[in-house]
Amino acid sequence: MLDFKSDDYYMTLALKQAAIAYHAKEVPIGAIIVHNDEVIGRAYNQVETLKDATAHAEILAITQAASRLENWRLNDCILYVTKEPCPMCSGAIVNSRMKKVVFGLRDSKGGGCGGAFDIHDHDGLLHKVEVKAGVMEEQCQAIIQSFFKERRQEQKALKKKDGL
Repeated sequence: MLDFKSDDYYMTLALKQAAIAYHAKEVPIGAIIVHNDEVIGRAYNQVETLKDATAHAEILAITQAASRLENWRLNDCILYVTKEPCPMCSGAIVNSRMKKVVFGLRDSKGGGCGGAFDIHDHDGLLHKVEVKAGVMEEQCQAIIQSFFKERRQEQKALKKKDGL
């Protein structure tokens, strides 16, 4: 039986958002923000849909949560996201005073929460964010791998059709 207050439960909700992104042909990353055991923000990547480089799941979820709380300070909130936040999103997480970030898939090349950069814990910033990595990592990795495999197959089929 699934504990409705567990990290796995909330990550499952973030994965549902990632699935929406997948079907919208967006990089399948989903995010959920929880405050006092209530989901107050949920989003998925919409960079292609909105034609906006900043429309990452984390940024959109932060905007929703701040609106819901009528406060930009998300001190007692936890962000669940399927992939380690990039530096842009990590900066927004710190600036919004998020309490904690829980993510699935690590990103050693571009992650901002310990993968490539330690923005969440940088000594020069006024706020530090607790991080928990690797929650449901296999499921989070599977959806991203499936997405990019499908994209490569589509591109290969287009090249073949065009005689390249």
